[in-house]
Amino acid sequence: MQRTLVIMVKEPRPGRVKTRLGRDIGMVGAAWWFRHQTRALIRRLRDPRWQIVLAVAPDREGLTSRIWPVDLPRAAQGRGDLGDRMGRMLRGMPQGPVCLIGADIPGITSQHIARAFKELGQSEFVFGPAPDGGYWLVGAQRYKALPKSLFRNVRWSTETALADTLASVPGCRVGLLDHLRDVDTVADLTP
Repeated sequence: MQRTLVIMVKEPRPGRVKTRLGRDIGMVGAAWWFRHQTRALIRRLRDPRWQIVLAVAPDREGLTSRIWPVDLPRAAQGRGDLGDRMGRMLRGMPQGPVCLIGADIPGITSQHIARAFKELGQSEFVFGPAPDGGYWLVGAQRYKALPKSLFRNVRWSTETALADTLASVPGCRVGLLDHLRDVDTVADLTP
């Protein structure tokens, strides 16, 4: 059964990506950081054990962008909040285990992804917690339909995002991975 790793990416345009980081280092610097971080992350995570799919935004521009590797399949994120877009990606991938990550996690390695897929052998969902109360990875087994309640009533970009998401999948077996930090501000750039 195919394993799919979805990486959520945005076109790295100043003022449209990493705007909280941009308030600290400038919007051009934040877009430059995101572009190079994403390219390095994709290179690091290429692995024959899974298929990488890029979930792109904005939809039309992302689907035709020359910034991302042309050999990787792309899917439009579509409209809605983060939960709507992540839910669409998880449900829209081929049947089998799917993990979804953002592109702004400098510490992620292929070993983290391999552990997530291994955890999905015994859990229905897997999450990679972040120190800020959110998460850097969500994975789903995908052997049956995902709960309709998934990502419902999640307060995004708050310290309760992971707890809210866990509450949206009651009764499901959940595994947790290592804590990793995503980059939102300049303070997150230093280990």
